[in-house]
Amino acid sequence: MATNPKTFVLLHGAWHGGWCWERVAEPLRARGHRVTTPTQTGLGERSHLISPDIDLAVFTEDLVNHLLWEDLTDVTLVGHSFGGNAMSGAAEQVPERIARLVYLDALVPQSGRSPFDELPPEVAAERIRQAEESSGGLSVPPPPAAAFGVTDPADAAWFESRLTPHPLRCFMSSQTFRGAPGNGLPAEYILCNDPIYGPLESARASARSLGWTISEIATGHDAMVTAPLELADMLEEGPGR
Repeated sequence: MATNPKTFVLLHGAWHGGWCWERVAEPLRARGHRVTTPTQTGLGERSHLISPDIDLAVFTEDLVNHLLWEDLTDVTLVGHSFGGNAMSGAAEQVPERIARLVYLDALVPQSGRSPFDELPPEVAAERIRQAEESSGGLSVPPPPAAAFGVTDPADAAWFESRLTPHPLRCFMSSQTFRGAPGNGLPAEYILCNDPIYGPLESARASARSLGWTISEIATGHDAMVTAPLELADMLEEGPGR
């Protein structure tokens, strides 16, 4: 059991839901930590709520309300991939509830810029095309498991059965921040490097320019699926491990 129990809020990325964290949440809970894994509107078990009105403001409100209604404080907030957006929004709105930010192979949003602004133009164009063809522009269909570095056949089958289309408007909306990403809270970046997820180069550059501690884990983009115990150790031990 942990000698210093922590509170972890683990936030998923695009096409995912809280389900993706189960292999990390279980060992952390077994060690005595409190762990919650909220799902954002329109995804996972909340996929029936998808609508053209879902944008980054909704995602941030989801997370802020989770922190408030669960009365969570001194939180280690972990955002994977697209989760870096809502996590940064929560850092602006309720910084008093957050002790530490962990950007797990995540977007590092800039004030007034959309996720598509931070991704390579060809990636944004392809996702818009896919959304138009699959849903009339409502949502982007999920990529295959291999795009996230999940290659084990059993894992890939489990993984792909749970991915859901992601609201397109979330990729095209933006947030306004008063200061730098993370709002001055202690922040670190965990880079998944085997293989490196190409579309996040600008996020990695932002993390370096902000002077955040950058750690690396030798697995693909979805470390919570492919290297969950190593990731749990990294989250528990914190920066400077």
